[in-house]
Amino acid sequence: MRPARDWLRVGGLLLAGLSAGTPGPAMADDVPTPTPSLECRVPGSQLYSVASLAAAKAALEERHILRILAVGGSSAPGASASYPVKLEAALEQAMPHVDVIIDHRGLPGEIASGAAERLRSLVADVEPDLVVWQVGTHDAIARVDPTAFAEALDESVAWLKSHGIDVVLVDPLYTASVATDADYNRIVDGVRDVATREGVPLVRRFEALRYLAGRNEKGEVHILGRQFRLNDLGLRCMAEHVALTISASLARTPAPEPAKAPAGEVASPPASEPAKPPAAVVPPPPGPPDLTGPQRAPG
Repeated sequence: MRPARDWLRVGGLLLAGLSAGTPGPAMADDVPTPTPSLECRVPGSQLYSVASLAAAKAALEERHILRILAVGGSSAPGASASYPVKLEAALEQAMPHVDVIIDHRGLPGEIASGAAERLRSLVADVEPDLVVWQVGTHDAIARVDPTAFAEALDESVAWLKSHGIDVVLVDPLYTASVATDADYNRIVDGVRDVATREGVPLVRRFEALRYLAGRNEKGEVHILGRQFRLNDLGLRCMAEHVALTISASLARTPAPEPAKAPAGEVASPPASEPAKPPAAVVPPPPGPPDLTGPQRAPG
């Protein structure tokens, strides 16, 4: 007789097989929603808000490839360098038949107003379907005016959308020292307002970390490293939260409609049926000659 844990494992595999269906190319209209690990679980209302990801959905339908540009945070060696690896792993676990490609470009101390020009060059270089943008923490620390911050962020998000690129925003970090800081919270609110106004998904990192810090006996020390940065666990939780937000948004995004032939044009026949040549134009039979004076019938 199998031990109980083995039956649980077998049951989990059966459920996974039922939900996955027959192995084959991923169907973009059936994107499963991953479950965060126990240490990273946060109520959905405190974790994310979803919105349509049409460009990412189209990439899954057409190429089964999702190319992501992750910006913000730090790309310096150390724990933070593991974030894109963790995010890629979390997304590929949720979408096992999709090739997820993540290009992480971080710049310590960058603020939103200085990111606009760099975003344009990065987009030209990477050609992403989706941009995941950690934004606001450095602006809040630098005491950037909240209105100016929101305007700069709004402009950059609108520019990305106008070029057919989806955006997921990740709002600032949380620590107890900034929990009641009015200026810091205005920046957090600014990210949320831009996400709502532009209709893009939002990872509520501030609320999620506050929840995790309050739930865990070790508090913030358990999820934050030195110099206001997430440690390895905090980065893993953020990667799982971003993956969950992307998956939930994709699951609620309708599949793109097939392209229609422009008005006045005839759609091409299916590949399995060869095109028929146009029918020959047959001139009408000649009519009787026009009657002239001498040919008139007697009347």
